[in-house]
Amino acid sequence: MLPKHHDPEMASVLGGYRRAIIGLGLMSGLVNILYLTGSFFMLEVYDRVIPSRSVPTLLGLAILALLLYAFQGGLEILRARALVRVGATLDEALSPRVFDTVVRAPLVGTMPGDGLLPVRDLDALRTFLSGPAPSALFDLPWMPLYLGICFLFHPLIGVAALFGGFALVALTILTDRMTRAPAQKATGFAVRRNALAEAGQRNAEVLAALGMREVFARRWTNASRDYLQTQQIVADVGSGLGAVSKVFRLALQSGVLALGAYLVIQGEASSGIIIASSILVSRALAPVELAIANWRSFVAARQSWHRLDHLFATLPRLPERNTLPAPSQRLSVQSLSVAPPSVQRVVLHDVSIELEAGDSLGIIGPSASGKSSLARAIVGVWSPLRGYVRLDGASLDQWSSTVLGRHIGYLPQEVELFDGTIAENIARFDPDATPEAIIKAAQAAGFHDAIVNMPDGYDCTIGERGTRLSAGQRQRVGLARALYRDPFLVVLDEPNANLDVAGENALSAAMMSVRQRGGIVIVVAHRPNVLSTVDLILALSDGRIADFGPKDEVLRRLLRPAPVPASDPREIKRTPVTGGVQKESHGSSMIRQVRA
Repeated sequence: MLPKHHDPEMASVLGGYRRAIIGLGLMSGLVNILYLTGSFFMLEVYDRVIPSRSVPTLLGLAILALLLYAFQGGLEILRARALVRVGATLDEALSPRVFDTVVRAPLVGTMPGDGLLPVRDLDALRTFLSGPAPSALFDLPWMPLYLGICFLFHPLIGVAALFGGFALVALTILTDRMTRAPAQKATGFAVRRNALAEAGQRNAEVLAALGMREVFARRWTNASRDYLQTQQIVADVGSGLGAVSKVFRLALQSGVLALGAYLVIQGEASSGIIIASSILVSRALAPVELAIANWRSFVAARQSWHRLDHLFATLPRLPERNTLPAPSQRLSVQSLSVAPPSVQRVVLHDVSIELEAGDSLGIIGPSASGKSSLARAIVGVWSPLRGYVRLDGASLDQWSSTVLGRHIGYLPQEVELFDGTIAENIARFDPDATPEAIIKAAQAAGFHDAIVNMPDGYDCTIGERGTRLSAGQRQRVGLARALYRDPFLVVLDEPNANLDVAGENALSAAMMSVRQRGGIVIVVAHRPNVLSTVDLILALSDGRIADFGPKDEVLRRLLRPAPVPASDPREIKRTPVTGGVQKESHGSSMIRQVRA
């Protein structure tokens, strides 16, 4: 039930299980041959034992049948366990790629809604492979064997079995057609419901403080109702047609019994064929009935496979990169244009800057001018539409993410911390982190004394998203994480948004220490205090460079009064002081505070 066309990566994963699939097929062949035990045992009992009244013959047949049943049971257990292990190894093989796509997809805008859907798809595939449904797939190719034996018993019995097989196959096709669209809709509603639940959990404080819980509860209830309705449709169709197939198979089995009795009366068959043919027809049609009963898992697995197939093709595996020397000289931004993921709107146009080791750049500008977008592009979070970001002449795409991350320190506006200790978060969960490197980063952020005064100190568990810390403490931990192991490039996006005076002083000292050791510091700021330590200013307006250069020169140009039209001096005299004569340029009010 998997799609015929796969992404090469998915095809290679399937290729690794070719031997296991062949082995399962051979095992299923033996199991299906052993399923004939019951039919032939009944045939021999009615046609040989009863007429001869031979107890030894009956005893021998019974012992042989028991041995064959035991062998069949052992093979069934082995097949079930093999399927469970195939599902587990498939999960193990795909898990790294699934996690890779989960964390990369938001950066390229390919996964709206439920960001954990690929994980659920992988769970659905593993559950499908570990359940009874694949056994039905392996048993279906053996239906012609049973039908052929039915024709050997008598052509009419074969025709009856063949008719039953076609009827159940028709029911299977009907089940697929009637459940495909509702199952797809159910997946969409499930994504929406999960996204609302995650958003509610993430913004629990806002919902409580602003009285929005009931409103969001209604939205979630509506999404849940839509999901349950579509799931109910799928369940009703599947269970209804499953019940029809079960009743039909029982009726067919009874019909074959009656047909066998008729043939015995007419002298065209022996009495053993009555029971044997009934058992054989039932076994021939059992895989189709099992497939219908498990059709929901078939559909779910097929949709999951298609989604993973598409996702892997959209986000191919990143190639291996040669290890470059650690950057130590300069940062170059060349004609950079950037658009947010999944948004067809350029927010940064043709930005070019050059920074040398020891430089410190402050990025200013009004809201939505592109400051944070530039910061994300410089650290490689967003890919440029045009242009390059280079470290020592090498563009960022020449580095692997793991290696590049060692040379970059980044503090975003929204500080995201992880469930773990303070030390683990500062060390970026590096398994090889040393206490000396962790403490050095905390001291560089001016946060060491505060940490040791906490319960358990560096081993204090902060909870998911750092909920056990205040906003200022989270920002200080994030700053220490950015400074961990002295990265060459440090980019800070509004790092003083939640800091007090002591925190801002520590931030300024940290920025100076980066410059003194030959690193580059870039800071995005709305509050002017942090700009006192920078030597270069980049002013952005509407995603374009408004000014760039040494701090004092840029401040002087931005503070220059706007020219006053001199066509009519009398009008200028009548213009109030609060009019447009002394209009300031973008960001000049903040820069005036910096100069003060």
